[in-house]
Amino acid sequence: MSSPNILILGAPGAGKGTQSRRLVEEFGVEHVTTGDALRANKGMDIGHLDLEYDTPGEYMDAGELVPDPVVNEIVKTALEAADGYVLDGYPRNESQTEYLDSITDLDVVLYLAVDEDELVRRLTGRRVCEDCGATYHVDFDPPAESGVCDECGGDLYQREDDTEETARERIRVYEENTEPVVEYFRDEGVLVEVDGERTPDEVWADVEDAVEARAN
Repeated sequence: MSSPNILILGAPGAGKGTQSRRLVEEFGVEHVTTGDALRANKGMDIGHLDLEYDTPGEYMDAGELVPDPVVNEIVKTALEAADGYVLDGYPRNESQTEYLDSITDLDVVLYLAVDEDELVRRLTGRRVCEDCGATYHVDFDPPAESGVCDECGGDLYQREDDTEETARERIRVYEENTEPVVEYFRDEGVLVEVDGERTPDEVWADVEDAVEARAN
């Protein structure tokens, strides 16, 4: 089987990162995320786009949202350099979706479907060590002693962006923006919906089957 081109979709907390890592290991593909791609290409010359700045880094340094044409250009560069990939975090809207469809051929689009209350439970359960930065989860990966880091003994805390209010807002924004993306690929016949509420191993079994069935 040649190296597959995979797009993985799902709300924050759906498990995209976990499944992406397993896809990379199993199929030998590149893990392409917009965040990593932007950081790796901060100095890219985008002067030909005739925008406010001439490099992506200037937008990032100014704390401004990087415009779609810049993100598109960076994703295109990353995908062209990859011999098979799992794309995570892009596209985020209908315009980006249409652009992606014009520059590459996807073997499969995986959509990890998880109920909102379960997403909130996952997102709000994260705890971080204030000293060494180690991360835990109160349900899935708790420390040996509640509130205390196994690594260094530091105190664990909940980040501001892990509160229930913030989590529900992140999910709302995601669903508002990406529902058209999901429907686009469903209409194209390449979308495979996976029940993401099960254990990571159970989810992986369906993800692996979907890729193997579509990528031959």
